[in-house]
Amino acid sequence: MTAPTTNTLRYDPSWRERLAQGQLPAISARKLQHYYGTGELRKQVLYDNNLEIFPGEIIIMTGPSGSGKTTLLTLIGTLRRVQEGELVVLDRPLHQVSNADLLKLRREIGFIFQAHNLFDSLSATQNVRMALELAEPGGSRRDQTQRSKEMLEKVGLGQRTGHKPKQLSGGQKQRVAIARGLVHKPRLVLADEPTAALDELSGRTVVDLFRKMAKEENVTIIIVTHDNRILDVADRIVNLVDGSIRSDVLVQEAAIVSQMLVKCDLFKHLTPRSLAEMADRLQHEPFETGAEVIREGGVGDKFYLIRQGEVAVLRGSEREQIATLGEGDFFGEMALLTGHPRNASVVTLKDTVLYSLSQEHFQQAISEQASFETEIRNSLFDRQ
Repeated sequence: MTAPTTNTLRYDPSWRERLAQGQLPAISARKLQHYYGTGELRKQVLYDNNLEIFPGEIIIMTGPSGSGKTTLLTLIGTLRRVQEGELVVLDRPLHQVSNADLLKLRREIGFIFQAHNLFDSLSATQNVRMALELAEPGGSRRDQTQRSKEMLEKVGLGQRTGHKPKQLSGGQKQRVAIARGLVHKPRLVLADEPTAALDELSGRTVVDLFRKMAKEENVTIIIVTHDNRILDVADRIVNLVDGSIRSDVLVQEAAIVSQMLVKCDLFKHLTPRSLAEMADRLQHEPFETGAEVIREGGVGDKFYLIRQGEVAVLRGSEREQIATLGEGDFFGEMALLTGHPRNASVVTLKDTVLYSLSQEHFQQAISEQASFETEIRNSLFDRQ
């Protein structure tokens, strides 16, 4: 298996370690597409999507309404059949799986829907216990009841276990639905706006529970949400626009790269939002030892940031080494700023991972920097 290639910030320093340990993705999608309707009414809603998610990762999926988030979630959750492309979930290839295997797989998935889908005639405990009865049809009724009450307590409803849905608020109903989705200890949790109806304290209780399950039990969790309050729980943020994955960003990696970028005088005044957007536009480029990244006299078309490794800067026909650059250093900006040919060559001294920024996006970042400085000047002028 090779690392996935994307057009966005998806370099994972632990990738090699995971592969060395023999860890396979919990979810792997390749060229996944989906349509609604038939004939003249057929409409494509997902376009050629590639995605890999490992056990223990928490993914937040964002994007405008109608972008395909819920469709992708229901495909992963086996609620829709794969039409085109490949989708492997918990080691089962959904594009060629039998109905019997689908049924077994569903018992390993926890579903949390925005619509609570609770049974009005059942108590909170009974609603939660239904998930255990489906996942463990031969289990002890007494044990299942106890586990259901314990899960309700974990989501802050220990005093409401005997209440029926009509006796609960919207936020309390949502927490019952969350407890039902988690009680059978699924390997994969799919949550559609799980915190939308919750206040800040209740929402934090739920995402802390998600984080604990991911880190301690290696549960994979995908959350579709517009709730900015819970972005900090994400390992990655996947953004869908018009049916396509536009960005797939490792949150921790984005923070590291943003800190590297701000050390460059060209970008030091960019706002955190602008830095994050710039980091999202970077492309991951690995180079083996001895590779020539840029050549003196060549056209300047990219800005480079060294994420890992070391390079030598060489100049002249004798290829005199004038500098050594390492992690966090950058090069290639002068040709982009001046429009002149490259004034030096750059060669890797060891296996190196670079992030590159196209000329278009580099100029955009520079213009945002200039706009920031203009705003500061105008602000100071207005005070006079």
